[in-house]
Amino acid sequence: MSTSLSSPHPAVSGSSGSTAPPVARTPRTGQPAAPRAASGQRTRLRADDGRLVRGRRSRARIRQAARELFRERGFDGATLRAIAERAGMGASSIYRHVRSKEELLIDELAEMQEDAWTRFRAADDRDRPTADRLRDFFDVQHALLVADRDLTTIALRATTKTEARVAKRVLQLYDRTIGLLMEILQRGRQKHHLGRDVDVLETARVLFHVSNGARIPWANGLVSDDALRQSMHQAVDLLFRGVAAKDV
Repeated sequence: MSTSLSSPHPAVSGSSGSTAPPVARTPRTGQPAAPRAASGQRTRLRADDGRLVRGRRSRARIRQAARELFRERGFDGATLRAIAERAGMGASSIYRHVRSKEELLIDELAEMQEDAWTRFRAADDRDRPTADRLRDFFDVQHALLVADRDLTTIALRATTKTEARVAKRVLQLYDRTIGLLMEILQRGRQKHHLGRDVDVLETARVLFHVSNGARIPWANGLVSDDALRQSMHQAVDLLFRGVAAKDV
């Protein structure tokens, strides 16, 4: 997230009548440059610095405006100009905070992903059977998807045709979900719930792609909420017939 680093006060004249030295500005934007330490390194802003606080508030307004317009006009009908107007800022000002509306959608997906993992951890018992833990994780995800159906549907559709500059972030989200599934599976291996020769990474990838594929007909209104949930449970059951330890 980029924020304006302009000084809140203009240069003033000193007591001797001479003016203060000109403020250094960046060549690309013309904005005042961030202060530098004596070594020439750019100094880090404190978390409570007013500029960062204002930037976070602006970003929050933009995200709220985007969510509203995505629902009202659909993803294609919600332009950045309209989002900026709804957020109470100029059309050019929004580019200080976001580069595209796809980026805003991915922010929502990332927040949903983090929320799902936090809720799962809060109620998880790591000693339970691995298949049960996986079903619980998918149930938490499912509940969040259904709770915000409109935004979720828009996001699922939009991220299948992302801009090149956003695609990398989508893949990072995918990799993080696979990593979370791997964590559950690794624990299952430690508890001897999985066969010794099972590739945990590949198993996590299969689970992820099955879950993503199952959501496509749901996002297009072809299956019900409960049918999607049952599909995810069946996928876990089928997978564990192949990867479970033989004595389980």
